[in-house]
Amino acid sequence: MEDIKEKLQGLILQALKIGVEKGELRRVPVPPVELEAPKLPAHGDFATNVAMAMAGLQKRPPREVAQTILNAINDTDHLLARTEIAGPGFINFFISNEYWHRVLRQIHESDYAYGRSDIGKGRKIQIEFVSANPTGPLHVGHGRGAIVGDALCSILRASGYEVEKEYYINDSGRQIHTLGLSVFLRYQEFHGASIDFPADCYQGDYIRETAQAVAEKEGRHLLEISEDEAVAFCAKFAASNILNGIKQDLIDFGVTFDNWFSEQSLFDTGAVDKALQSFKDQGTIYEKDGALWFRTTDFGDEKDRVVVRTNGITTYFASDIAYHRDKLRRKFDRIIDIWGADHHGYIPRISACVEAMEYEKEKLKIILIQLVNLLRGGNPVAMSTRAGEFVTLRAVIDEVGRDAARFIFLTRRYDSPLDFDLELAKRQSNDNPVYYVQYVHARISSILRKAHADGIKPPSSGDSVDLTQLKEPEELALIKCMAHYPAVAAESAKLMEPHRIPFYLTELAATFHSYYNKHRVLTDERTLTAARLYMVSAVRIIVRNGLQLMGVAAPETM
Repeated sequence: MEDIKEKLQGLILQALKIGVEKGELRRVPVPPVELEAPKLPAHGDFATNVAMAMAGLQKRPPREVAQTILNAINDTDHLLARTEIAGPGFINFFISNEYWHRVLRQIHESDYAYGRSDIGKGRKIQIEFVSANPTGPLHVGHGRGAIVGDALCSILRASGYEVEKEYYINDSGRQIHTLGLSVFLRYQEFHGASIDFPADCYQGDYIRETAQAVAEKEGRHLLEISEDEAVAFCAKFAASNILNGIKQDLIDFGVTFDNWFSEQSLFDTGAVDKALQSFKDQGTIYEKDGALWFRTTDFGDEKDRVVVRTNGITTYFASDIAYHRDKLRRKFDRIIDIWGADHHGYIPRISACVEAMEYEKEKLKIILIQLVNLLRGGNPVAMSTRAGEFVTLRAVIDEVGRDAARFIFLTRRYDSPLDFDLELAKRQSNDNPVYYVQYVHARISSILRKAHADGIKPPSSGDSVDLTQLKEPEELALIKCMAHYPAVAAESAKLMEPHRIPFYLTELAATFHSYYNKHRVLTDERTLTAARLYMVSAVRIIVRNGLQLMGVAAPETM
């Protein structure tokens, strides 16, 4: 629909220019020509208030300005069926059926490229997402972040951006030491020791399983070395095992990364020390009470933040500074971090890092993913690691399947909490959003197979089809909905809101079902059948393309 809007805006601007040249309009600044789709179809396909916006400068009533514009419109491309002036001076435009029919040709000619664009102009974007600590398996919340990030990457790539996907591995610091200690204590239990297991250690069954794997590999060896060495070994072993599990879960979920970046590597290469020294040299880091502090208040944070404690140990903020310094030096046009909602308070200090390095604040965008409420038949599912029936992402994928999980994770804006009902996700009914959309693709595929079986060859070119046959209100509504897809995809990329794709696909599915319930595609009239096959095949192309952006399959049968 975007190209139609652009053409219409061009006609209006050309009419204004002609009006000035003829002396019918004053030579005054022209306001932006805004076009909106009226809520009521009776008011046309597009409407503009440009005549009302110009009336004051023209010193004429808005309806007179509107009529002058309409008189000067030179519609050589047969875009318009008719126009009208409404109310105080709105101009309503009715697009011709012929022009809507051209949309179908455009869809078929573009095929897989329909909805793709070059608005990104090759700009480089790095998106870091999931980045769960390798201290336990991925949970449902991680799954939502994974799909928001993965779908966003696909949408941006389809819009002409060069995108790099990165996972930041928090494999250093206190949580890794705690992981090692947790495994070592369970390892000791495995060898008969009576342990008072601390509440602040990791509690899941996976810790016992990891400890057993250590015991099978090392026997009693860890009992014969120092506790520090044993804990360090267990930490490294467990983190590696857990990370491998995370990678496999993500692969099975259809999520892959271009780069896995280790936090420990920042210490091993001296990047943390270099970053801190650089900020000390410029006075952004200072010493107070035996600790080192970052002047985040200079950049809008509520208080300065510690980067090195009095005991000489760095904080997580120190490695985050070094990490973002590294990212910024990799020459991306923009970097995007996707975090859980509980990291909201961390935004000001990371933004301060960017500004302290003399980059524009907008260079970094942080997306916060709200919580997932897991339900079964409308009833909450316990989320405790010990008692929870479905805690891990793996368990959810195994129960409902990858397609349903991916689609449902995108059915709400990421800044709103999401209810994920396991029973609904498995249901083969219109209440299940992924089934509702996928069924459109499967149903049209079935229609095409039936046509083939009846000896009807679907037209491969719009030139061989009499598209004037498509004149029913439901047919035109379906074509208009299809025409809107490129604009939705572009807007989804511009605003970085992947939920717009499933929202649109659900609307398209509803429009198709409404049409299909009233009209047969395979009729007794060959000419009409050919036109309708051409139209529904276009719907099938868009559903496939949209689902592809979401990483969801477009099934031929269901």
